[in-house]
Amino acid sequence: MRVSVFGLGYVGCVSAACLAGMGHEVIGVDVNQVKVDLVNDGKAPVVEERIGELIAEVVRTGALSATGDVREAIMGSEVSLVCVGTPSEPNGSLCTTYLERVTEQIGAALADRHGHSGRHTVVYRSTMLPGTCLNLLVPILEKHVGGTAGVDIGVAVNPEFLREGTSVRDFFDPPKTVIGELDPASGDAVRALYDGLPGEVFRVPVPTAEAIKYADNAFHGLKIGFANELGAVCQALGVDSHQVMDVFLADHKLNISPAYLRPGFAFGGSCLPKDLRSLVHAAQRADVSVPILAHVLPSNSDHLQRAVELVERTGKRRAGLFGLSFKPGTDDLRESPLVELAERLFGKGYDLKIYDANVSLSRLLGANREYIETRLPHLAQLLADSVDEVLEHAEVCLVGTRDPAVLSALPHGDGPVIVDLIRLPDAEARQAEPGYMGLAW
Repeated sequence: MRVSVFGLGYVGCVSAACLAGMGHEVIGVDVNQVKVDLVNDGKAPVVEERIGELIAEVVRTGALSATGDVREAIMGSEVSLVCVGTPSEPNGSLCTTYLERVTEQIGAALADRHGHSGRHTVVYRSTMLPGTCLNLLVPILEKHVGGTAGVDIGVAVNPEFLREGTSVRDFFDPPKTVIGELDPASGDAVRALYDGLPGEVFRVPVPTAEAIKYADNAFHGLKIGFANELGAVCQALGVDSHQVMDVFLADHKLNISPAYLRPGFAFGGSCLPKDLRSLVHAAQRADVSVPILAHVLPSNSDHLQRAVELVERTGKRRAGLFGLSFKPGTDDLRESPLVELAERLFGKGYDLKIYDANVSLSRLLGANREYIETRLPHLAQLLADSVDEVLEHAEVCLVGTRDPAVLSALPHGDGPVIVDLIRLPDAEARQAEPGYMGLAW
């Protein structure tokens, strides 16, 4: 394919050189004439493993060249990769100035391209927040081109997952390829760029592709911060943190795995809250600052509060709650987030009915009974004997269980508002219904 790459920084330079190395005909574009001249001389404008040799080779064969002329690049390509920077503004917001400017330039050049065969596809590789492409950049393109994105011009988002220092290696052996496509033809154009590369390919809506890059980088930062905080606590307590983490990392069932990484409701139970409190308290006694660990429980509480706010937003007063124990298949109510949710709703004066097939006040014993009598002493009058009893009572139903009897009874369309705390199996279909409210998706 004939490809133009806008921006010859780390991402653009590596993308241009590697695509040329795969056999594509690539022209790099940059406002910095020094970078353009370096590339045309077969030299890399960035310091990166293997990039110097690769650029020298692809320039020598004629697969890669560079220019400062946007129109020349557009006329000589069928796909444009936008790799310009998106730095932070002083207040932390995303700076889209360079994205907007290059989009205007590409759009103006495409307006002069009429008569050239084939549809041009503009592919954004720059990191940008969800909504940036569709709400900001696509209107700019359409204004300058005088056409419709997805019809007259292709548009896609293709985030990169390149680490500085190993970016050439990462390009040829990616962890995944993500294509946010405005239409299938746009996605096909991007998919063709990477034919032959390993790794799973995900073709998703444009905003999803924009968000994935942030999910990755936020989690990477969180992992590093978690490891460093835990290391500091271990050191203060006289424990070898590397031994701890060696064992931690060996657990691929719960730790290094998809476990606990699906958005849903707050966590609870007799272990996680208690142990987080103990660990943070131990750190504080040792004068070790652990802001990540110290904010896990407040974050959890804030997420629970979002469910309360969803109910408040409905303006209705008769509420039903399906599920009460902290985990399916148990009657353990200790530190259950659903008990906390019931307590907050009851305290705010909601007329509440609760159904949980595993919870019967007469069967609660020991610490479990003591806990519920302390936290929610009115439970007996709130518990319902059946799913139907709750549905007949409630104007708004909060679903915190996957009990088949509950799921099969939930109405569609007319009926109570459904506040989904767990992502119901038919959540995607329900999202089109006015009476459905999902938490965390």
